[in-house]
Amino acid sequence: MILAAGLGQRMRPITDTLPKPLIEVAGRRLIDRAVDRLVEAGIARAIVNVHHLADRIAAWAGTRHDIAIEISDERGELLDTGGGIAKALAGLGSEPFFVLNSDGFWLEDGVPALTRLARAWDEARMDCLLLLGDPRQATGHAGKSDFLMDDEGKLKRAAGSAEGLVYIGAFIVSPHIFTGLPSSKFSMNLLWDRAIAVGRLHGLCHAGAWLHVGTPEAIEEAERRLTSLS
Repeated sequence: MILAAGLGQRMRPITDTLPKPLIEVAGRRLIDRAVDRLVEAGIARAIVNVHHLADRIAAWAGTRHDIAIEISDERGELLDTGGGIAKALAGLGSEPFFVLNSDGFWLEDGVPALTRLARAWDEARMDCLLLLGDPRQATGHAGKSDFLMDDEGKLKRAAGSAEGLVYIGAFIVSPHIFTGLPSSKFSMNLLWDRAIAVGRLHGLCHAGAWLHVGTPEAIEEAERRLTSLS
């Protein structure tokens, strides 16, 4: 699943007329960069949720012929990350699945990140497996670290610590953790905290760069980073 329903408020005025996932960085739409990663990982079908300027994203979906894209319509109510996944759950099936953000992208470093996530996934020990990065490798990220990771890959909240890792927009999740939840607005942070409490939130560190594109200024910053690394 690709999360593409956000309002993109920090990206205004661009997002007054263009949904953030369709913004281009170095000539490539953000959402295309996310879909490219799924295609490279052998994924044949993806669900994309929509809310803000939904018709524009639905029209974009028809331009991809290398993967089947289905639209999960949230025009009636924006459901946040967890609620949006829960709404689409029937179409995602009973097996663990990838979830990707559409407001940033990572650069590969060796074995592709989604392949590494899939290889590391262990449903006996995990409810979610998050892709994490070193804040020093992040572009467009001004916040603090998100998680601390122990030697077994288990995560806990960084809680203001200067150490730690940042979440870089991709994870694998088991659909069973949505069982019994109401069909309403909620954040994945709710389920991540529940998984932390029982030792079932895990992380995998990505060595390459991560480019978060959350503001107009971040577009140019990301393009400069790409140029410097090319």
